[in-house]
Amino acid sequence: MTLDEALVRQLEDDYTKAPLEPRERAMLDYAVLLTRDPVAVTPAEHDKLRAVGFDDLGILQITLIASWFNYVNRVADALGVGRGPRPAP
Repeated sequence: MTLDEALVRQLEDDYTKAPLEPRERAMLDYAVLLTRDPVAVTPAEHDKLRAVGFDDLGILQITLIASWFNYVNRVADALGVGRGPRPAP
């Protein structure tokens, strides 16, 4: 959580260019990989998280939270949540 609006804008635009700690960057890299190509998540990816201080519980939590948001967003997209009313046929 941050109140730094400039940082929020940088994260929204391209998190890889934002001034993040290595631990934060590794977490976001993992979440992006999990979102874009979940079968590419290997034990080596977990080792990267461990190298910056995450333990198995932390890795599980990151995985569950990112996966839950991916699921909820896909359900919302499939149901048209946020798109407004559908035009009449």
